[in-house]
Amino acid sequence: MARIRIELPATFAFRTSIPLLISHINYGNHLDNAQLLGVVSEARVRFLKSMGYTELDVEGCGIIVADAAVQYRAEAFHGETMTVDMTAADFHEHGCDLAWRISDQASGREVARGKTGIMFFDYGARQKAPVPQRFRRRFAAS
Repeated sequence: MARIRIELPATFAFRTSIPLLISHINYGNHLDNAQLLGVVSEARVRFLKSMGYTELDVEGCGIIVADAAVQYRAEAFHGETMTVDMTAADFHEHGCDLAWRISDQASGREVARGKTGIMFFDYGARQKAPVPQRFRRRFAAS
């Protein structure tokens, strides 16, 4: 099986800091792979909030996580603060990728990179929806 290789965009639209709690740490005494996705989810909520959105209301549409890809680069430990950079890219008719990078704030060490595919969804009609044009335009230069 081929290794996952994720190419990141040159710039990110958003940055946030998230401290690692003991609940993020596994028996190997480092950031648990499943908990890493929780850190990414928290960053996604903050990213949307920074633009005045929620996961249930992006210009009237909700979002659904359709897929995720992760490339682990280094360990991270309890008490470290992670910097999470995120942006929207690779738009298609019903969604896009949220590209992200997690790094240790103090050292700059890259811990992981990835992308989360999101699909816009009309929860009232229970069906996928087109990408809201206003949201897409925010990232037109990306």
